[in-house]
Order: sequence, then structure tokens, then C-alpha cells
Amino acid sequence: MNHYDVAIIGAGIAGLTAAIYSSRAGKSVVIFEGEGIGGQIASSPVVENYPAYSEISGMELSDKIYEQAINLGAELEFDKVVEIIPGKKAIIKAEYSEYTADKLIIATGAKHRHLGIEREFDLVGRGISYCAVCDGTLYKGGTVAVVGGGNTAVTSAIYLSGICKKVYLIHRRDEFRADVELAERAKNISNIEMKLSRTVSRLIGDDKISQIELNDGEILDLDALFVNIGQVPNTELVRDLLNLDESGFIIADESCKTKYDNIFVAGDVRTKVARQLTTAAADGTVAALA
Repeated sequence: MNHYDVAIIGAGIAGLTAAIYSSRAGKSVVIFEGEGIGGQIASSPVVENYPAYSEISGMELSDKIYEQAINLGAELEFDKVVEIIPGKKAIIKAEYSEYTADKLIIATGAKHRHLGIEREFDLVGRGISYCAVCDGTLYKGGTVAVVGGGNTAVTSAIYLSGICKKVYLIHRRDEFRADVELAERAKNISNIEMKLSRTVSRLIGDDKISQIELNDGEILDLDALFVNIGQVPNTELVRDLLNLDESGFIIADESCKTKYDNIFVAGDVRTKVARQLTTAAADGTVAALA
């Protein structure tokens, strides 16, 4: 059975940053990843909010951070972890092998909740985005729509109203789930138009999105559609192991510590306010140093 000082589950920005700091501290490090390097950001065509890069693709950024971790001595196992057994040395059971580690960092991330309609995946990066802060400036001066009724969706609409000509805020109910004060602020912004009790039923456009159809038949001309209907944390692995909040995220504060002394959590899978590349990297740093 292979043993490491530090095992990291997830090769997104949080996990890779944790690997860099752990390796620089002279620890033996293994990273487990069952899908692909970079996590959610790897599918983003342009990243403009990561320090040192005015513009870079998500895949290129992920590759650079991955290369840095590997060059420092971290090892990567493309193997899906299926079970964790806590203890003084944590046991990590993957599909093809079994390992032990003195310290374990959970950085499995989250995935965006999708609309679930035809052509959604085809148009991601071609007018469909799940992050207004990440991609909003690509549509400066344009017409965009935000789908969702929570704080993230309303905040996105307010943010986009400052850089876009027109913003539609589409919500399936007649009242927002967002904080009342936030929703009232959005309602008072002149270039935000509410489309309540509506859903998106069809995406229109060839190489990129150009229009959407709502469930009442109305057609909206758009440059981009931002889907903010929540995130689903990748916590199936630790559902019966760690404390989760009502949305399924692992409960931990800025220390990134869990209820086990040698198990830490980093990145989007943790309970937190802001889920951005920089906060994921910060979590990876904190978890590794802890």
C-alpha cells in the first residue's frame, strides 16, 4: 500500500495550489483526479480575473498550475477515490488502488446546476456562462440575461447592469429567494428588466447564442445568457464522513479544518461566500499550511 505525507482529492485550482505548497514544504504529495485537470475553470475559454494574467484560457491556466505542482514533486493519480477511512493515517481507496496518508485535503469542487435544455452544453463558452464575474466583461455594452432568483443571480444582474446595455433577470417564481434589500436594489436599476414566473424553454443560435425563447413564447435577443441557479457540491464521497450544510457543502471556516484533525477541505466544496479562482487558491494555501 503506497503511503504519502499528503493526499489531495481533486485537481482543480484549490487542490493544485495545495499540492504546490505541500511539495514546497518537502512533503510527499499525491493528487487524485477522476475526470480532468483544472475543475470547472478548465472549460472557460477566457479568464480575465486571475492575478498576473490579463487574459488566459481556463485550460492553459490549469495546465500551468498543474505543471508547477508536478515539477515540485507532486504525483498525479488518474483514479477515482471511492472510499475514505479516517484515522491517524487516512486510508484512501480508489477504483484501482489503495493508499494511506498522514494528511488529507478534500478539494473535490462543485458543479454548476444546469438548465437541462437542449443545446445547453453545446453553447457553453459561446454565449452561455455560469459566472458573470468571470465572463461579464466579454459582453460589455451588449444585451444579456441572467437566470435565477437567489443572491448569486441578483448580484450578477446588478454587476452586469454596470457594463451591459440591457439585462434581463429571469426567474421561475413571482418572488425572489434573494435578500429583500438586494432584490429591491435590482428592481430600481433602469436597465434591468424582470421576467418573473418565466423559464427558458429554448436556446437559439448557430455557432453562438443569439436568442432565447421563454416558456410563454416570448423571444429575447441576447449576446449572452448567465445561468445562476445554484451549484451542486461534489460531496458524495464524504456524505457520511464529514459535516455538511443544508445544501450539501462541507462545513468548515476559513481555517479549512474539518472535524478530523488530519482532514482538511479547500475550494468550492467548502461552505463559503465567494467561489472564485482566487478564493480556491487561497483555500489550497491555507489547507496545505494547516
